[in-house]
Amino acid sequence: MSELNADSTVVVVGAGQAGGEAAAELRRQGFAGRVIILGEEAQPPYKRPPLSKAYLSGAVNEESLYVMQPAQLAKVNIEFRGNTKVARIDRAGKTLHLADGSTQAYDKLVIATGGRARPLPIPGADASNVFLLRTIEDVQKIKALCEPGKRVTIVGGGFIGLEGAAVLVKMGLKVTLLEGLPRVLARVTVPEVSAFFERVHREAGVDLRTGAQLAGFEGTPVNAVTLADGTRIETDFVVVGIGLIANTELADEAGLKIDNGIVVDEHARTEDPDIYAAGDCTNHPSAFLGRNVRLESVQNAMEQGRAAARNMLGKVEPYRTVPWFWSDQYDLKLQMVGISGAHDNMVLRGDPATARNFAVFYLKDGKLIAADTVSRPQEFMFAKKLVAEGAVIDPAKLADESIPMKSLATPAA
Repeated sequence: MSELNADSTVVVVGAGQAGGEAAAELRRQGFAGRVIILGEEAQPPYKRPPLSKAYLSGAVNEESLYVMQPAQLAKVNIEFRGNTKVARIDRAGKTLHLADGSTQAYDKLVIATGGRARPLPIPGADASNVFLLRTIEDVQKIKALCEPGKRVTIVGGGFIGLEGAAVLVKMGLKVTLLEGLPRVLARVTVPEVSAFFERVHREAGVDLRTGAQLAGFEGTPVNAVTLADGTRIETDFVVVGIGLIANTELADEAGLKIDNGIVVDEHARTEDPDIYAAGDCTNHPSAFLGRNVRLESVQNAMEQGRAAARNMLGKVEPYRTVPWFWSDQYDLKLQMVGISGAHDNMVLRGDPATARNFAVFYLKDGKLIAADTVSRPQEFMFAKKLVAEGAVIDPAKLADESIPMKSLATPAA
């Protein structure tokens, strides 16, 4: 295991938010050696959440997505190499073999390869007008077809699909959204929240269909989508948002442990003491959940990237965080903290059937383990604190909107 000094080289593989934050944190912590980011895309590290929202709508430009502008990277002497693919990691020689035949030595390595959009496993999914939504280039291709009146079919009722539907219907497109499960957001929230968002989208003009089993495509390029029940939906293009595949191949081929992600310890370090990993591609121990977890979350990518940088500099700081997520749809902001799957009691604060803002709290054995809030940012702020504390709160008080959340977040004397 090598120690870093001013003559050392740290290489970050992956130019997402985890990689960008790891590189920036090295400089913030005073590391004076060489820092190199290798990214497969042309752009420097950029934020992906706005892709399906503000960038798709045209509200922001490409440069606003960058974690650090090229001038900032140059100012702190971080070398960025775009359009660069790493073919192999030589752990013994501490060398990266690049696809162009060149090599790059490292003293410490951060693998922040993130994930790639999951493709549809049906014939025709590779047609020129069937798009995944994961990169700036993906969105540029979609935007080129976004004209009022055009018909778009969105496959997937998770965050990406719903956010895309909200933007595209507002742009005047005729949007059909297909979700194979009985409800949208089924993997992350309860039926009450799913029903609320289904209603909101339908009221906005989205033809949202749940339990819709995709059977195939017609035409090249695609001009219609067919469902298992024989339904035929004419379309001008298709957007697919059905999840993420973690990019673990590089680590796997290098002999690092893989188990639903690159396995790291609480310091973001792999089995190799000179290789760290951060972001969507990692499986890390969560003190909050009491188990290992792989999170697809901007917050996790950023904080774990910073933790990797600090720990490779010898800080020995365990990465412990309470996961949180968000989604912007229309004028609504869904904010979620914790993981709600194991709850044995659910409490509603507000009425999703009649209002456009409410909160849902999840308890297990009396403890608050998670919360979902819709357009209640103050309540979310207090919910984050309460979930982190594992607070035990009377469910009746949680449900009572006349009792301020602030008072619930105050520890008992």
